[in-house]
Amino acid sequence: MHVDFLGLQAFVAIAEAGSFQQAAAQLHLTQTAISHRMRKLEDALGVRLIARTTRDVTLTEAGHALLPRARRAMQELADSCETVRTHGQRASDWLAFACLPTVAASTIAPLLAECAQRHPQTHVRVFDSSIPEIAELVESRTAAFGLTVMHGSRGELLAERVAEEPFVLVCPQGHALAGQARVPWQRLAGESLIRISLPSGNSMTIDDTLGPLRDALRWRYEAQHNAMALEMVRGGLGVTVVPRLSVQPAAGLAIVAIEAPLITRTLAVVTRRGVRLPEREAWARDRLVALVREALG
Repeated sequence: MHVDFLGLQAFVAIAEAGSFQQAAAQLHLTQTAISHRMRKLEDALGVRLIARTTRDVTLTEAGHALLPRARRAMQELADSCETVRTHGQRASDWLAFACLPTVAASTIAPLLAECAQRHPQTHVRVFDSSIPEIAELVESRTAAFGLTVMHGSRGELLAERVAEEPFVLVCPQGHALAGQARVPWQRLAGESLIRISLPSGNSMTIDDTLGPLRDALRWRYEAQHNAMALEMVRGGLGVTVVPRLSVQPAAGLAIVAIEAPLITRTLAVVTRRGVRLPEREAWARDRLVALVREALG
C-alpha cells in the first residue's frame, strides 16, 4: 500500500491543533490544500478520520486509533532524515547558519576568524538572507540557526531575543548634521532622504513608530539594499536611515544617533524548536550573539 506521508502530516497537525485553519498555518498551506490532503488520505484508507462541524473538529473512532501510530511514523521519518542529514554534514564537516546581511556586515568576519582557530577543519557556509528566507533555511535544517529580526512566532521555530538595535542617520562627512552626537527626527524634515526597501520591513517599522511625523519627511530616493543607499549618500544625493550594525565608520560617511523618538528593531536568534544544537553549532550561535551585543554596546 502506498503511504501518504503528506496526508498523515496533515492529519496529525489537524488533530493536534483542533482546527483546519490553525493546522494549515502551521504547515504554511492554504485551508484548501490541507483539506485536499486530508480527503486523499481518507479516500485511500476508506474511512473517515475527522468529523468536521461548523464549530469544531473531532476525531472519529478510526482517527483516534490512527493518531498515535501516525505520530510515531512521522517522528521516525523525521529522525531518520535527521540522522542522514547529520551524517552528511559530519562527512563534509560543514557549519551552516543564516544571518541578516545588515547584521553580518559587522559580526561575521570576527566570528569566522575565531571559528578557524577553534575548529580548523570546519568549512563554514553563511546564508546572508532575508527574514523569510532565514526562517525557511532553519525550518528546513539547511541552516543550524539564524540571526534575524523578531517577528511573529512560527510553530517549528524557537526565537530568543538578542538585543535592541537602534536606527541611525548616515550622512556625508561634510553635512551640517555630521558633527552632531544625536539629532531628533524632526530635524530631518528638510533633508533629502534615501529609503531602503527591504523584506525586513525596516521602512514599515520607521513609519509606524513616527506616526504623523512621517508625513513631514521627504523620502526622495529609494534603494533596494544598504550598499546602494550608502553609495548614494557618499555621492551627496541625501542622507539615509539604517540599522546601526549595517554601517561601519568609513571615509566620506558620518553616523549620527537619532532620537525623539528612538526607533529600534529587536534582533533574535532562531533555532528549531526541541532540537539541541551540536557543540560546534551551539558555540557559533552563542559567539555570534555575543558579538552582536558587544557591537551594540
